[in-house]
Amino acid sequence: MPTPETSGLLAEQLLRLTRRLHRAQKRYMEPLGITPAQSRLLRTVAHDDQPPRMADLARRLEVVPRAVTTLVDALEAHGSVRRVPDPTNRRVVRVELTDTGRSTLRALREARRAAAEDILAPLGDQQRETLGELLNTLSGTPDQRC
Repeated sequence: MPTPETSGLLAEQLLRLTRRLHRAQKRYMEPLGITPAQSRLLRTVAHDDQPPRMADLARRLEVVPRAVTTLVDALEAHGSVRRVPDPTNRRVVRVELTDTGRSTLRALREARRAAAEDILAPLGDQQRETLGELLNTLSGTPDQRC
C-alpha cells in the first residue's frame, strides 16, 4: 500500500511536470501571438458542430463570462474568430472560427507537439506508451490522440 509520503512526492512530481509542460507550450506558442488561454478557447470553439454561445464557452472553460469576452476580443483582433448572431435569438452572440483561426489551430497543435517532445525526449517508445496508459488511468479518460 502506498505511503502518504509516496503519494505526496508523486503529486509534487506531477505538478512540476505540468508547470514545465505549460512553460514549454507557452514558449512555442509565443511566436504565434496566442496565449494558452486563447488556445484553449480556440480548441473549444473548434470542437462544436455549430458556433457556441459566449455563455457556453464560459461554462466549458470554467471561467466567468467577462473572461470569455476578453479572450474573444483578443482572438477577434487576431482574426481567429468572429462573433455572429444566433439565427433564432438575436440577443445571443455565437463565436465561430475564421480561416485564420483554423490555420492558427493547426500551428498550435504543432507547437503543443513540439513542446511535448521536448519534455518526453528522454523516454523511449515503450516508456511513452506506459506513461500514456498510466495518465489515462489517472485522468479517467480513454486514449485520445491530439
